[in-house]
Amino acid sequence: MATARRGILVPLAIIGALSFLWIGLGLLVGNPYYQLMLTLVPIWAVMGLSWNLLSGYTGYISFGHGSFFGLGAYTVTLGLVLFNITPWFGIPIGMVVGALAGAAIGYPTFRLRGHYFALAMLAYPLALLYVFEWLGYQEVALPMKRAAPAWFMQFRDYRAYIAIAVAMLAAALVITLVVERTRFGNSLLAIKENEGAAEAAGIDTLYWKMLAIVLSGALAAAAGGLYAVVLLVVTPDSVFGLLASAQALIVALFGGVATLWGPLIGAAVLVPLSETLRAELGNILPGIQGVVYGSAIILVILLAREGIYWRIRDALTARRRTAPSPAPAALPVAVLPLATPAPEARPLPSMRDSPLLAVAGLSKSFGGLNAVAEVAFDVAEGTILGIIGPNGAGKTTLFNLLNGFLRPDAGRVLFGGRNLVGLKPNQICRLGIGRTFQVVRAFARMSALENTTVGAYVAERSDLAALAAARAALARVGLLARAQRVAGALTTKELRLMELARALAGRPRLLLMDEPLAGLGGGEIEELLAIIRTLAGAGITIVIIEHTMQAVVRLVDRLIVLDHGRVIASGRPDAVTRDPQVIEAYLGRKWAALDA
Repeated sequence: MATARRGILVPLAIIGALSFLWIGLGLLVGNPYYQLMLTLVPIWAVMGLSWNLLSGYTGYISFGHGSFFGLGAYTVTLGLVLFNITPWFGIPIGMVVGALAGAAIGYPTFRLRGHYFALAMLAYPLALLYVFEWLGYQEVALPMKRAAPAWFMQFRDYRAYIAIAVAMLAAALVITLVVERTRFGNSLLAIKENEGAAEAAGIDTLYWKMLAIVLSGALAAAAGGLYAVVLLVVTPDSVFGLLASAQALIVALFGGVATLWGPLIGAAVLVPLSETLRAELGNILPGIQGVVYGSAIILVILLAREGIYWRIRDALTARRRTAPSPAPAALPVAVLPLATPAPEARPLPSMRDSPLLAVAGLSKSFGGLNAVAEVAFDVAEGTILGIIGPNGAGKTTLFNLLNGFLRPDAGRVLFGGRNLVGLKPNQICRLGIGRTFQVVRAFARMSALENTTVGAYVAERSDLAALAAARAALARVGLLARAQRVAGALTTKELRLMELARALAGRPRLLLMDEPLAGLGGGEIEELLAIIRTLAGAGITIVIIEHTMQAVVRLVDRLIVLDHGRVIASGRPDAVTRDPQVIEAYLGRKWAALDA
């Protein structure tokens, strides 16, 4: 707990110190132009943070954050012009409008992925630009309120705006910090690294993405509202135009994505540079701002693809690795001390022969190909069922049908008496079905502990309990000593164990394992088999796909054999492996000779 408090207090202290220094710098600067610049930097930093909350942490690139920025600006402006609403209220109202716009935009647009999502997001600010021009709001000036200027956020001294902008930036940084250090941020990063694996681990990806875009829209609208107050005039092109969306994206990319400090670094470097060049060369090169931001993107692509922050951090990390260290590195903020007790195991039914999983008439076709055809089998609780068959027999497709990645054309899947057909993977995981993949789906930039913690969220309400469950799961597979190692640096065996630990952290009743022995050596196979036997002995029901036949026949209680999507044999391993049809379709005559 002390480590966690230090981890939160240090960035909070930095935020406080930076805020104090920035306001102090504003007090020292007397030139109104430079005071304006000191106001714009925090505003665009907030805009960058809002973009980062969505795109930096989820990987869903937005080219349309000008939508939220412009809606915030026009909400404040029109609220003051039409209804005499002070910006002190107008900005919060604009944040509500931005949040609602985020929900309205996000729900249909999250059906798209990759560049389709990015291009769809680009359409929204362009559409709003033309809508506001059609409505007659080509140029709207904020009326001067000389009777009560402070009430309407109109100050003679720009340093008041600097203080307001810095306060808004500090609030945005604190919000981002809270997101980053909770399951919210970890869930978003898991989505960014591998959305399918996040779903299989029980993360409701649509929920977290919607929450991210709603919060992102609110912050962008706040920045737009203050921007309108500072400049006193709003045009559709200035707030909905491509430059507004591009600046949000570029300050985050330049400074560093998926980090608290990246957008602040980008805004602190690029906004003063572009504004200064525009003042000095704007009459010669009217588009100098575009040149600055375009050059920034080129430099980032060539020299630091994830931004300045990560480039510097990676360089410092590499230097520390080469330096001798007298003591082990400290655990990160979120890690619980070793003395924290692990959560109690979920009680399991005592009857091993009760059918936990019942599959009947399951079929799935892709065009004219019958990938799975009328498959039926039962799995008794506490047993290990093996699924074998030649490549292309439909084994992985069957798993994808069982845990919701594919919807069957026909048939049903009953788990504990409940039909799973039509449920999403995260919902099926929440019912007690864990999953590992044929090709390990690790969250490569996250540590083994963070990977496993993502899997624990489905079973634990608090983040601390999830961390305890993750540590217990890593210990269960013998990987606790590697908990702090980044997943991208783990060996094949360690990745297999980590993915297994991530599935176990959610305390599943049924575990689907897709070729867990692939890529392992003889000794490593025996090690993993021993772990699987231990899990089965603890009452976890296991369904395993595997090609390593010598291992499978020693591990499982029953085998089913698939060929061209159909079950051609089922029963005990010794009987199935002697079946002539299985030998002909899969095992081959060499196996028959060895078995004899």
